Amino acid sequence: MNDTATASEADPRALALNRWLRDIDPGFTPARPMGSDASFRRYFRSQRDGASHVIMDAPPGREDTAPFLRVAGLLHALGLRAPGILAKDPDQGFILLEDLGNRTFTRALADGVPEADLYRLATTTLIALQSRWRQRGAGFSEAATLPRYDTDLLLREARLFIEWYWPEVRGAPAPGDVEASFEQAWRHVLDALPELPDTLVLRDFHVDNLMLLPASRGTDACGLLDFQDAVLGSPAYDLVSLLEDARRDVSPQVVTENLDTMLATDSWPRAAFLHHYRVLGVQRTVKIIGIFTRLARRDHKPGYLIHQPRLWRLLEAGLESPELAPVAAWFRRHCPLEGPPCAR
Repeated sequence: MNDTATASEADPRALALNRWLRDIDPGFTPARPMGSDASFRRYFRSQRDGASHVIMDAPPGREDTAPFLRVAGLLHALGLRAPGILAKDPDQGFILLEDLGNRTFTRALADGVPEADLYRLATTTLIALQSRWRQRGAGFSEAATLPRYDTDLLLREARLFIEWYWPEVRGAPAPGDVEASFEQAWRHVLDALPELPDTLVLRDFHVDNLMLLPASRGTDACGLLDFQDAVLGSPAYDLVSLLEDARRDVSPQVVTENLDTMLATDSWPRAAFLHHYRVLGVQRTVKIIGIFTRLARRDHKPGYLIHQPRLWRLLEAGLESPELAPVAAWFRRHCPLEGPPCAR
């Protein structure tokens, strides 16, 4: 995200943030806003002694800095490139961070860096994360505080479709029997997932949240952002998040190559991993359709709706998998994929 104007004097959070910076070191320049994300968090930049720093603004009552700090510590312990924590004030909701630069994988793609190279680096980084987690994860006391990505949480996320998308296109909440059959279909599918060992799941592992770092090699070249919602869950989730991206089309060749790269590690039983990959890909797509609708309706961020056609294409393809038969039957009955009101 590019820097814009200096933080407005009419913005009380920005004023408090600048006071906090000056208390740390009077040498910090006035913070300049970088932008926000799909949550209530905002980010600023400030210079000190010629070096750039990023400040997270997570308003208390709306955002909690503790999960970010906890997961950042885990990633550092695993030897991965999350931003360094330079100072923190949880009571005010401020974190001073190492600045990893502006070159997200999305920007690198726009600059002409080959898609195959970037996705190979992302998958290699994910493999390293999961391998190191298998070796060390049980020894991290912080791991016990992470939520589990179990059926209840996955189902709660899938319900966002019913809670937000359905009333948006139908003009009224879903009838009770429709909502109940939606939940029943998903519970049947999720309960049928084969057992796989849990790993650290970052949940938003895609090109907008990955940084291409200069003068680095291997996984050190891949910076990680937006990981505060990490959980313990399926090793397939972050890979499908990367390869079935809600915001960009990934070439079929790149999808195949990176899925094969993950499977070639023999870290997980192939059939079980693919079962998870297919089910969680559809679960994630259904969830994001609901989230993007909520962002437009509740949070007045309509820009995300531009991605809805891609999400419906992903959903249509995903529902062809036999593991999703109960959910596919629900869509055929209540929300056919062709034509309105769903494919908006």
